[in-house]
Amino acid sequence: MYCNMHCFETQTIERKCRILLHYVKQCNGICTSKRRLDGRTVIITGGTSGMGLEIAVDLAERGARVIVACPFEDEGETGTKAIIQRSGSDNVVFKLLDLSLMSSVRKFAKDILENERRVDILVNNAGTCARQQFHTSDGLNYIMAVNYYGAYLLTLLLPLLRKSKDEPARIINVSSVLHYFGLIDIENLNSVNRSTSAVRVYANSKLCLTLFTMELARRIKSNAIIHAVDPGAVGTPIYLTFAGKIGILATIILKYVQKTPWEGMQTALHVTLDREAGSTSGGFYRNCEPARARKTAYDEKLAGRLWTESARLVNLSEEDVQNLLYK
Repeated sequence: MYCNMHCFETQTIERKCRILLHYVKQCNGICTSKRRLDGRTVIITGGTSGMGLEIAVDLAERGARVIVACPFEDEGETGTKAIIQRSGSDNVVFKLLDLSLMSSVRKFAKDILENERRVDILVNNAGTCARQQFHTSDGLNYIMAVNYYGAYLLTLLLPLLRKSKDEPARIINVSSVLHYFGLIDIENLNSVNRSTSAVRVYANSKLCLTLFTMELARRIKSNAIIHAVDPGAVGTPIYLTFAGKIGILATIILKYVQKTPWEGMQTALHVTLDREAGSTSGGFYRNCEPARARKTAYDEKLAGRLWTESARLVNLSEEDVQNLLYK
């Protein structure tokens, strides 16, 4: 009896998912820009797989010099070859970057600042949701480090970004629909709590990234545009970290509604290229259209506190911050 009822409930969910699939696919925005990026330089973190690789291929096809960054040598070399082969451009460079280690972020930024003449676009795409929480050798929560602290510290590239010619540089931070479920406890921002799921920490990190986007947009007054994007439910192992009944339900739903990496990258691509998106800053985009993040993302007082605590955790002094933002 239980088995029959369980099967019936599953079938009902699947029927509803098919209807939802039709709706989601109809609403999935597609970037239609034909814009070229000849002479421009783009950095994409996590650019050797998934959505990042799809973004890299598209921008390389548009004539940009594309720098893809990831923490794995083999993946980096394989991904770079794939981008070159698919785009037909050999102006693609791989650089090691482990966002979980702030020393790696600083080394990467130093390399870029010393060896690149310009950087016009930075896509903070890399993300993780490790099943187990732990502190890195820097004493940082691993998930928070990869998804947020590393992107925060890449403000070290601002002096070069702000020198972008012809038009303001663009910074695109890839958030997530899960930011709606995030919580920010400034006093325990970096803790590792075994009773808190990795998915919760992932959600927290994406809310932090969205808050950071809005605060950075407020602090930079000229020559740099910053936006956050929600790519939607993209096929990714991240969602497999849901446990129990929630995991089963998520698996069923995502079976029908998840986007491919190519579909998922469309909003980030739109914000990278769109003229109108380049005329404003501090936006949140979904399905290639302006949208609204959760209300907490616009809390200026909370964003200021988050900024200050983040600077402390990644060892950026106030003098460093002032130099990055205004000099």
